[in-house]
Amino acid sequence: MNTASHAPGRLVAYGCLALSMSLVGSYVALSKPLVAAFPVLLLAWLRFGIAALAMPHWLRRPPGEAPMTRRTRGLVFLESFLGNFLFSICMLFGVSLTSAVSAGVIMASIPAVVAIGSRVFLREGITTRVALAIACAALGIGLLALAPAPAGAHAGPAAGASMPWLGNLLVFCAVVCEAAYAVIGKSLTGRLGPKRISSLINLWGFVLSTPFGIWFALRFDFGAVSIGLWSLLFVYALAASIWTVWLWMTGLKSVPASQAGVFTVMLPVSAAVVGVLVLGERLSTMQGVAFALALLGVVLATWPSRRN
Repeated sequence: MNTASHAPGRLVAYGCLALSMSLVGSYVALSKPLVAAFPVLLLAWLRFGIAALAMPHWLRRPPGEAPMTRRTRGLVFLESFLGNFLFSICMLFGVSLTSAVSAGVIMASIPAVVAIGSRVFLREGITTRVALAIACAALGIGLLALAPAPAGAHAGPAAGASMPWLGNLLVFCAVVCEAAYAVIGKSLTGRLGPKRISSLINLWGFVLSTPFGIWFALRFDFGAVSIGLWSLLFVYALAASIWTVWLWMTGLKSVPASQAGVFTVMLPVSAAVVGVLVLGERLSTMQGVAFALALLGVVLATWPSRRN
């Protein structure tokens, strides 16, 4: 048995990864009231802007850290574009068109998608168990696509309630972006510190969303937004751009990317729990079966191998 894996430093890294994914799942679900009040692209711009104002001091290169190479700059941009900007757009649009429970089921496929990304980009092998996990995730998503919306569930804005399939597809695109975020992030943690990575990718997100944000801001009635929604937006911005990214990068610095994928199980679980307990959504029988299959895939993909 490898006792090094139980060292205090490794346990702290595990805690950071688990807390990061729990927060992501929670804000994915709690973003439903925000996407009902703000245009998605305006919401993304406000999120990045609020976070940028909160951490300008993290942009400075700390003593002892090497200057960024051209490759590192490219990885920072990809990390922001795929894992920050595009993930936010796909997730916010997706959640506005489907339920938080459905989004949670789809996000349970993240470990399997990470495994595929590791195979393609890192040349890691896919075991029989991981292949079965991918099959379970695919079957769970397929059942979800056929499941009718349960009575009493909050399906989202009326304009998108008739297109849950589009919402589910966008959430799955967010899953692919999250997998890229995990793979690229591991490479970045060997070059930059967690705080600097967090601030740089948030700044890129702000730059990318600014043209859309300004266009929508000029046409939006900010006075109609309640104090409660502004408070939720502030917490959402801090959680999405600062807390979760810093926690994830801190944990990823000490844990292999493939092992860190274990903790993405906390994302769909927390999203579904918030959807049921806070937003008043209910699980239909087919959604329950789909969620169970997705979680079975997570278990198959992440259960530790027996070692002598």
